[in-house]
Parts: sequence; structure tokens; C-alpha cells
Amino acid sequence: MKIRGLIYFFICALLFAGCSGQRAENEQTALVIYSSHPQSFVQPLVDEFERQTGIAVQVVHGSTGELLARLAKEEPSKADILWGGAISTVAEKSELFVPYTSTQEEMLQPWFRNNEGFMTRFTNVPSVLLVNTNLLGDMEIHGYADLLSPRLQGKIAFADPAGSSSAYEHLLNMLAVMGQADREQGWQYVQSFCQNLDGKLLDSSAAVYEGVTKGQFVVGCTFEEAAMQEAAKGGPVKIVYMTDGVMSEPDGVYIVRQTKNLTAAQTFVEFAVSREAQKYIASHLHRRSVRLDVLPLDERGFMFAVPQQDWGARHTESREELLQRFRRCYALSEGGN
Repeated sequence: MKIRGLIYFFICALLFAGCSGQRAENEQTALVIYSSHPQSFVQPLVDEFERQTGIAVQVVHGSTGELLARLAKEEPSKADILWGGAISTVAEKSELFVPYTSTQEEMLQPWFRNNEGFMTRFTNVPSVLLVNTNLLGDMEIHGYADLLSPRLQGKIAFADPAGSSSAYEHLLNMLAVMGQADREQGWQYVQSFCQNLDGKLLDSSAAVYEGVTKGQFVVGCTFEEAAMQEAAKGGPVKIVYMTDGVMSEPDGVYIVRQTKNLTAAQTFVEFAVSREAQKYIASHLHRRSVRLDVLPLDERGFMFAVPQQDWGARHTESREELLQRFRRCYALSEGGN
């Protein structure tokens, strides 16, 4: 990967033109990135960023929920960037981030533009199901409706949506496609789904896809990149794009409000959405790019896509209200078991 053209001049301008004081500070302080992406995903990109810019990077890993909670508690913040986390999960935490609009915004697909000012889209992340083919038997799993089968009770991998942004996306997806215009009908589905979890709520996104691959569960609610990586390992799994409808929402890269390395943080955002970085992501890391000029290079399953909506107007409840109601559904299901 190489950063060319506009990105090159952007970095030069930020690092050298009139920024000598900031530059000296950045040379002495590593750019600290809190990331919900796994190490295998971030490392090649971090290595390339460091090589291209000379900016040292320190990555702290955790779930989106854990990292947001950490940012809210730290005073002052120890991070400069939050990298990862679905837009819907981060949207209500605007007080933690500083506005920044990439110079490459016009090259992003229109529905992935940073209209809010602080949420630069990074990759497009469809929600999918991962199925263990050794355990599937004669069952058919095509979407959410099939997850209510009594034969799947206790055999569904699902993470706590309070800590897992991929699980939270599945919750939103369920409400959207199983309720359609009737929100309460969507919650009735969620209640039945929680009943079929049979008291098994996992603590991380990784526990979902790893549990399915290892044969601990028949099916798991996960995200496309993780599912494709598990399939690429040759395990007994297959990917299902829900016929009920697939919500495909981007994750983002966000500059922390109290960053001490603003120039370096802006440079990282420019790198993350550059054509070269996005091409690498699409060709090597199983993610869909948010750019207009980068298409998937591999064969992807057909998605019954849910129409894109304004992220702020998708639902009337706040994230915390949605999570509280999910917890009530789950608690009722535990009481019934």
C-alpha cells in the first residue's frame, strides 16, 4: 500500500507546514488507538501507517462497549483514536469525540458520509449468521425466523449487545425486519429469540464465531468479516445472509476529544479511508470498503438488504433504552427456563 496524491500532500501539510511545535510533541508521544478490531486485522494496517508516516502507534484492544466506557471514565483520556465500533453504538457518545471531516469525504459512498461531523466511516459491516455444517443435520437455517426452532434451543451463539457492537447490530436488525412497521412485533420476536438462547448469553463477539466453529453452537449471530475468516480457515462452517433482511452498517474511526496528538490522529483518519488502505482491506481482510472506487474483490453472498436509513432516525429509543428492554426480555426468558 502507498499513500499517494491528496493523502500525501495532506500528511505533509499536517506534519510540516506550520506545525513544528505539534510535530515535536507527536515525535515524542505514540498515537494511542483504542480498537475493537482483532490484532490480526489491525496489525498490517498499523505497520503500514507507521512505515508511511513515521508516527509510532500503540493499540489497546477491547470490545466496543468496554472501550467507550473506558473513554467516558478516563480524565484526561489516554487515547487519541477509537477505531471500530458500529456507528449506531457510537452515535450517542458524541461528547467523547472531536469533529473532523476527512479531505476524502467526497470519495466515500453517499450513504457513508460523515454528516454528523465526528463519525468517519471506515468499513461496511453486514450482519450475518454463521452455521456449523457438522451440527446442522437436516435443519434449514435461512434467517431469523428459523432461529426460533425448538431444535435450536440452547444452540444459538449470541453475545451481550451491551458489550458487542455486532450483537447490538443484530438486535437492531431483528427489530427492523421481524417487526417491519410494528415495533412491538419486533420485540415479540426478540422475546422468543431470548427464550431460545436458553440462558446462554456470551460475553464477546469472538465467543460467538469461535463457539460455532468449535462445535459448541449450531448457529451464531455475527458479522461478515469474522464469518469469512472462519470459513477461510477450512472449518465446518457456512455463512448465511438472512432472507428476512440484512442490515449493513458501517463501523468508524473517531478522534477522541481530549487527544494530545490531534495532527497524528487526523493523519490516521486520512490513512484509514485512503484508496490504498481500503483496497488492502477489501482484498486481504474480508471487509467491504466505504469508498466509491473500491469494490469487493471476492465473491460475496447475496444480501436481502434493509434500505439505508438516517442513522439518527432509525429508531425512537435511545441505545440505553433498547439495551434495557433487551435485558428485560432476556431476564424473562431466564425466569421461564
